[in-house]
Amino acid sequence: MKPHVIVIMADQLRADVLGKGLTPNIDSIAEEGAQFNRAYCSCPLCVPSRGSLFTGTYPNTNGSLINPWEPADAACGDVKKGIANLYELLEEDWEGIHSGKQHLFTEGGKLEDRPDSKIRWLTTEKTYAAYLKENGKKAPGGPGFRMRVPEMVGGKITRVSNYSNANTGCYEEGEAFYFDRYFADKALEGLRDREGKMPLFLSAMFLAPHPPLHIPQPWYGLVAPEEVRLPENVGVFYPNQSPLQMYNLTGVVGAAYGREEWKEAWRVYLGLVAMLDACVGQILDELKEQGIYEDSLIVFTSDHGEMLGSHGLFQKMCMYEESARTPLYIKFPKGFHLSKQVFEKTVGQVDLLPTLCDYLGLHPGNAMDGRSLMPLLEGREEDAGGEAFIQYDGNGSCSNFQRCIVKDGWKLIVDMFKDEAFFELYDLERDPQETENRMFSDDQDARALNLWEILGSYMRRTGDRLRLPALNPEAFRRSYAAFPCQ
Repeated sequence: MKPHVIVIMADQLRADVLGKGLTPNIDSIAEEGAQFNRAYCSCPLCVPSRGSLFTGTYPNTNGSLINPWEPADAACGDVKKGIANLYELLEEDWEGIHSGKQHLFTEGGKLEDRPDSKIRWLTTEKTYAAYLKENGKKAPGGPGFRMRVPEMVGGKITRVSNYSNANTGCYEEGEAFYFDRYFADKALEGLRDREGKMPLFLSAMFLAPHPPLHIPQPWYGLVAPEEVRLPENVGVFYPNQSPLQMYNLTGVVGAAYGREEWKEAWRVYLGLVAMLDACVGQILDELKEQGIYEDSLIVFTSDHGEMLGSHGLFQKMCMYEESARTPLYIKFPKGFHLSKQVFEKTVGQVDLLPTLCDYLGLHPGNAMDGRSLMPLLEGREEDAGGEAFIQYDGNGSCSNFQRCIVKDGWKLIVDMFKDEAFFELYDLERDPQETENRMFSDDQDARALNLWEILGSYMRRTGDRLRLPALNPEAFRRSYAAFPCQ
């Protein structure tokens, strides 16, 4: 009998808020399975992150580079034809149910619009809006929870766009009409209505804790101000941090808030995380009620993280740990013996689908960039080393560009805007909050150049549309030493 497969995904969840008493249900998945402490997304942005996670291929390989909101660049958000995804691989032999946010865009149309799809798509972009309209309710958010930011189209033409800010408020329409309560209720409805003739595949994609930070009671008032403990790097734009971030949404929005204002954003964000955990708990309880929990393979992750004021930035769209590192927990069915519970090897979310294919005996029919983690999970591979590649090509259009490699406890970031490139090098073991850019000390030049070479090789191998800028550490320091970022 094939195991049931449950994939639960958060949106914009910082890995460092888990395991601290706020999320007992999510934490239980880690406690009963494998926890990867050094897992990274392939892109800190919704659509390309999901395109990579669900196909086991990098954005350069599959073609999904941005959120396809700008018509002129929209094709850069689609996964190319001929690249299999988890939904297509499971729909023949599993009873598929999806509830929540999708944001996996494929060339030729949305997955849920395929006439031959065997997945039960319980929610789409239209169903939540229709639900609110039927009940005479307004959606969370609105003008007060958005602000104007510059965005380039095709890297050439600047326009003014509106994106979420860090403002907070209580959603007075009530929990029953909030995004994630609707998604959870639909998932539970699907679980209770399933036929049960085939093993279950549940895709539960929550929006929380993605902004707007406009959330209902009791979650809005759950966390008291005095309970909030901000990381030291919140509200601080460090001297040798990339100044090019001020051309990006992260810096434009982040600059509008001070440390005290970030404390309020954190308070509400944590309440939203707790709401997410309650929704996850209901799904886990239903699996147990139906007697299928023990026979289920359960994955919990997030598409990317959230800066929430760290480095003075907001949202994701950058390579710092708060944005690019993600939770990745895998609970296996009973009878599977893990070599250990917590793994420290650097892995990418691009490795998830190859792992599932290995365990479930699936065959995509196309090459994947990721590699199976089963040898690591079973103790046939050492829990050390590893590497992850991360890229960013703009938000709603192709504009700002970043490339990154994480390897052996070090991270090299290349931030590019127009004809300028800024380099950052961090020792993640000694400086986990990435406060000291080691590009400004010549004792790590050889390491920086080695990582630069590996990153360039990755870009060429995956057909990157960009060429990695040349790196001369001494010349770089001369260029920026006279005008350090403040």
